[in-house]
Amino acid sequence: MADAFDDEVEGEPTISIKDYLEAVEEEELEADLVLGGDEGKECTYTKGYMKRQAIFSCLTCTPDGNAGVCTACCLSCHDGHEIVELWTKRNFRCDCGNSKFGGSFCKLLPSKDVENASNVYNHNFKGTYCTCDLPYPDPNAEEQVEMIQCCICEDWFHEEHIGLQSSDKIPRDESGEPLYEDFICEGCAVVCSFLTYYPQTISAPDPSSSSKEKAVLETDPPVISSGKLENKNDSALSNANSVAVPVEAKPMVEVKECSEVAGPSTKCIIGVDLFGNPPTIDKSKPIFLSKNWREVLCKCENCSHFYAQKGIGFLLDKEDSIAEYERVAKQKRNENLQKQEGVELNFLNNLGHVAKMEILSGIADMKNEFCAFLESTDPSKPITTADVQQVFDNLAKKRKRTL
Repeated sequence: MADAFDDEVEGEPTISIKDYLEAVEEEELEADLVLGGDEGKECTYTKGYMKRQAIFSCLTCTPDGNAGVCTACCLSCHDGHEIVELWTKRNFRCDCGNSKFGGSFCKLLPSKDVENASNVYNHNFKGTYCTCDLPYPDPNAEEQVEMIQCCICEDWFHEEHIGLQSSDKIPRDESGEPLYEDFICEGCAVVCSFLTYYPQTISAPDPSSSSKEKAVLETDPPVISSGKLENKNDSALSNANSVAVPVEAKPMVEVKECSEVAGPSTKCIIGVDLFGNPPTIDKSKPIFLSKNWREVLCKCENCSHFYAQKGIGFLLDKEDSIAEYERVAKQKRNENLQKQEGVELNFLNNLGHVAKMEILSGIADMKNEFCAFLESTDPSKPITTADVQQVFDNLAKKRKRTL
């Protein structure tokens, strides 16, 4: 939004009404996506270890960065404190007021366990990120560099520190928008090396490949047919050299039954016992994954047990992904907007005739005054604070004349 204030008139920052409204709408949407539709009225502690929620770290109360609080507690219990916004964390329970806060109790829910043993903390809670362990925003940097979050460890990384080779590129389209849904950092790529058993279409399209190859990668995801994971276009895919693949792609093996200990769901779509034949890699690389890649993962009991043992069982949970979290947030936002419109309409309908007419008349007067102002204003010139003040002065004068 700061770019909208680049032009100045006599040292006063200016912005067009259109740009202002678009900026407000964009900021409100971004906030709703981060907060997941949480209005911040109630502490989330009673909900237990939520699959995903917005979390904040209060360095005023916990300078060691070993605790996190929910949105409501951030607003009610830590107002005015030094806060680190952590975006979202998975399987986290609000710590506010527990033993880590040195005797300070939560104002919203004082009765809590001494500690949430299942919570996981990293250096982000101290306000530092990436392998360089620097803060964001970095006070010593002239320009802030975009960071990418790993969907496994949930740390954030500077693009130049994610371990790409000089010839590799982050999958983005011509306008700079990401072509990937999830990113796995270099360190976590070792844990996720089993992805090399899947077709290359699980990876985000390589921005250096031809447009034809990109189209194949984007439109032809892997499909399960006759118990085997297949590609729709083997010839085109064999020529795609995606930087997202952590090691050289291994040939797909024929489907076979997993071990008998796997239980009733024994069909394995990759045909590999990951415990007995784990993939090996010489050097890990960061992984960029295509849209809906989680839906392709084998869910047989043997593979599921392997994920759980590696601490990544959450990959099979649809509600864990950021994409699903934002989808639900958008749905809640739309529902809240509709409720708000309904409340405003009911308020107006419940008013008496005189009060209703006064409000409608006032709205009409304001609309007419702004329309008259815009018609008389040179569209090439910016609108200043004095211009807006003049509009309201004119409305006040008209109001006095009608009284």
